[in-house]
Amino acid sequence: MKKINLLILDDREENIISLRALLEELEGIHIIALTDPNEALKVCWHHDITIAMVDVQMPQMNGFEFVSLLKSNPKTSHIMAIMVTAISKEDRYLLEGLRSGAVDYLYKPLNPEITRAKVKSFVDQVRLQEEVKQKKMALELSGKELLLAKEEAEHARKSKEIFLANMSHEIRTPINGIMSVIHVLKTSPLNSEQLEWLSILDNASQSLLVIINDILDLSRIDSGKFKIEMEDFSLTKFIDNMDRMFKLKADHKDLRFVIEKQGDLPENVVFDALRLQQIITNFISNSLKFTEQGTVTFLIKLMEIGPKGYRIRFTVIDTGVGIRPDHLPKIFQPFEQGDGAITKRYGGTGLGLAIVKRLAELLNGEVGSESDLGKGSSFYFEAWLQKSEAIQTQKPNEPYINFPKLNGVHILVAEDNELNAFMLAHMLKAWGCEVDIVKNGQEALDFVQQTTYDLILMDTHMPIMSGFDAIKAIKAMDDPEKNSMPIITISASVLAHEQAAAYEVGARYVIVKPFDPIDLYSKIASLVQQNKTENLL
Repeated sequence: MKKINLLILDDREENIISLRALLEELEGIHIIALTDPNEALKVCWHHDITIAMVDVQMPQMNGFEFVSLLKSNPKTSHIMAIMVTAISKEDRYLLEGLRSGAVDYLYKPLNPEITRAKVKSFVDQVRLQEEVKQKKMALELSGKELLLAKEEAEHARKSKEIFLANMSHEIRTPINGIMSVIHVLKTSPLNSEQLEWLSILDNASQSLLVIINDILDLSRIDSGKFKIEMEDFSLTKFIDNMDRMFKLKADHKDLRFVIEKQGDLPENVVFDALRLQQIITNFISNSLKFTEQGTVTFLIKLMEIGPKGYRIRFTVIDTGVGIRPDHLPKIFQPFEQGDGAITKRYGGTGLGLAIVKRLAELLNGEVGSESDLGKGSSFYFEAWLQKSEAIQTQKPNEPYINFPKLNGVHILVAEDNELNAFMLAHMLKAWGCEVDIVKNGQEALDFVQQTTYDLILMDTHMPIMSGFDAIKAIKAMDDPEKNSMPIITISASVLAHEQAAAYEVGARYVIVKPFDPIDLYSKIASLVQQNKTENLL
């Protein structure tokens, strides 16, 4: 512990000797004794003096003047001055000492115990002030480090978001082309072998899309930007879709896929249907992946009816490889799987169940699992689903080429990816639309200046001029026929702020790649109908 420098100033040497002897018993102080006030001032200016015991009566400069000089100098104003005097104890001398800046007054002859107690009290006070000062400095430093860490974390988050956005765009664009080709081929005459190849290609592209979505979902959940959207949907149709979706996949592996219902399940419910599908799809996909023979069962059980609605447990049970007991607790952690050897054999990112757990928490539900190594596993999701009286409508299931024609609708497609542009044009022409294709926003602007279109399909990320800038330029045109043309953006970005930006610049709808032809058709048909209605008014 650093010692505190204590100055004794007295013109009589014998007084200094006695006072030094009195105070040397105190721990943690270093005594500097002087008889000359001017010399003492120099020492105070150049050394770290904390406490000064000053005699009042001195020939060259009295104690009051000395203390006043100390307090008037910023370098020495912090020194705690104690006046020591043998003169009268009248109040006017005490007041003069206090006015000069002294903190206490001691009278000669000094009482040893009182003197030591008072000096020790001031030493303790100085140490406490120093401790507070050090803690304040440490707190300020900690605050700066915390702020710096926060800024670094924010920078890392933004960098990750930008990277994921770019990755999503670069991967989703070619996937959109691949899936569009699959949609087209499904409408073509194919033999059984070609249909099987097409099914394999479709499954592969869907699997790749699931991996991309898993990574993006985990990032959005971590950043707090993940939104839960409750909606009315048919639980019965949801279960039937699961049956259709996975029965074929199970058949490919010679497995049985069974759906069981227990209890009086509601027809319609209010819940986030997309996230429920994501959870159940993950469970069933894992079971199909890790099961070589036997059965995968999807069990939907009504657990309870209460004020919150229906508490339903969705359980997927398989006869697969199972999970070792010591590996079971970590399977819901990011980038973890039950067994390294199983990972090498079956593959996977280890993100699916981590996202399932996060989704369950956001949905105020819970997930769990049980497993018997070598005999199979079961995974469940349980939550409250509200009852809904809404009447559900089902999307058409026929091939997109059979949709009602949109004859005479003139559409401009702005898309820099040739495969995506070709497939978009193919779909639009199958619906009877007339199509022009450009490769960037500037070309789109040039075409719009020459032709008035019924609709524009605009990719947001293009060279030379982006889709955003092209939309702004179109909306800024003086011709009301031009600036009122409805625009749908088709983007590979899934970031909410980019989709919001598209609406802000004037887009009527935003479609994310890879898109569903049914969704695209319904939005185009809606805008075409709106145009017809507005023209009649």
